[in-house]
Amino acid sequence: MNKIEKDLIAHDYKVWNKSYPSTEHGITELATSAVQPGVDFCGGLATSNFVTHSLGGILVRTYLQNAEFNGRIVMISPPNKGSELPDVLREVELFEKVLGPAGTELGTDAESRPNTLEPIEGEIGIIAGDRTSDPWFSWLIPGPDDGKVSVESTRLNEMKDFLVVNHGHTFIMRSANVIEQTRYFLGNGAFKK
Repeated sequence: MNKIEKDLIAHDYKVWNKSYPSTEHGITELATSAVQPGVDFCGGLATSNFVTHSLGGILVRTYLQNAEFNGRIVMISPPNKGSELPDVLREVELFEKVLGPAGTELGTDAESRPNTLEPIEGEIGIIAGDRTSDPWFSWLIPGPDDGKVSVESTRLNEMKDFLVVNHGHTFIMRSANVIEQTRYFLGNGAFKK
């Protein structure tokens, strides 16, 4: 996320961009420990917006479950309806060791963490990728996908705008177009058409 960070700082945004131990804790714990410091850094929810990639979108949705929020959120490749990869790979011992507890919570079943979250407030823009960057996983995912998440799984009913770009999951956030669209949505509440 460092390219997005640099771009937003260059356009006078105050940015909190820190990594979190995604392979060590579950989603609920990460939602507080990873999101709250950024909210505090930015002066509270009243003055915050969010830009997330992948699991980060689920952490923000979890964090905002019981919060009043009127800002904007750009989610890049979020598994908002889960991903088929945990469904299929859950039984593989190495899977949990590599992705940790949070990764195992991202399945597509009705009880998975993404599918038990309530709608959140705020203006949400979602950017999905439709180019497979991980061909060894893509065959497990129905429909267009980015190698980890299907385009359909990124959607939310409460989203304000939606954009599909021809990029894969791992490096989608480094694309100049994605960076420009992210900044545009934060400023305008819609993607540039």
